[in-house]
Amino acid sequence: MQIVRHLHDLRAARAALAEGGRASLALVPTMGALHEGHLSLVRAARAAGHVVAASIFVNPTQFGPNEDFTRYPRDPARDCALLADAGCALAWLPEVATMYPPGDATMIDVAGLSTVLEGAVRPGHYRGVATVVAKLLGQVGPNAAWFGEKDWQQVQVIRRVASDLFLPVEIVVGPTLREADGLAMSSRNRYLDAAERARAPLLHRVLLRTRDELRAGAPVGATLAASRQTLAAGGFVLDYLELVDETSLAPLAALDSGARLLAAARLGTTRLLDTIGV
Repeated sequence: MQIVRHLHDLRAARAALAEGGRASLALVPTMGALHEGHLSLVRAARAAGHVVAASIFVNPTQFGPNEDFTRYPRDPARDCALLADAGCALAWLPEVATMYPPGDATMIDVAGLSTVLEGAVRPGHYRGVATVVAKLLGQVGPNAAWFGEKDWQQVQVIRRVASDLFLPVEIVVGPTLREADGLAMSSRNRYLDAAERARAPLLHRVLLRTRDELRAGAPVGATLAASRQTLAAGGFVLDYLELVDETSLAPLAALDSGARLLAAARLGTTRLLDTIGV
């Protein structure tokens, strides 16, 4: 696997892949601290016939002023070894100054999708996400980009950006990978202490129960309210648990095709996301 840290090296590596007749390139954007969920995307993209590039960049513009940018786990040597073992051909590790050079003045705002749910709790978060993903797509020039299902709202924001800006890239979504007890894999899970880790799978269990009750005909409002109470009683500080349309993210008052449950909650200082289709 080739590791590049400068734009001129990235462009040379990309040109070499194209000249070698390996023009179908997939990008797996990451912030590092890789786990099996990230690596499953690399393997899935390879299985789909792509040569795979992955980016590792902890993006400062998607963190709020009181969030965990400075303590976000960073171990690029470990991450690159895992990517190589998974069959990644190219790792792109830019510096902040490369992504946001002096005089940089363009940010991407996605109306509607970026302001609800996660966007309401973390103002400006998806502005940073949309901007950095657009930059990565422009730098790497992949045919496809692979993202995990767990941050479903992020996927919808990125799809909107790619569509609105006519970017020639397919956005592909891989399933959420989970620990044996159902907890969605996340780089931030390492923040959980032992007691919090034992409670964390309740989030997924509540989503499953909520889904089953809704499918059985239970009223949406009362079911969501009861599920929120269950999470609060289990020690979670809930940001949201909502039933939404999977594309528009508009709240649903009744079960419909394309319905999806989205949740975000805190255990101690750790923020957990999860989602399931209904």
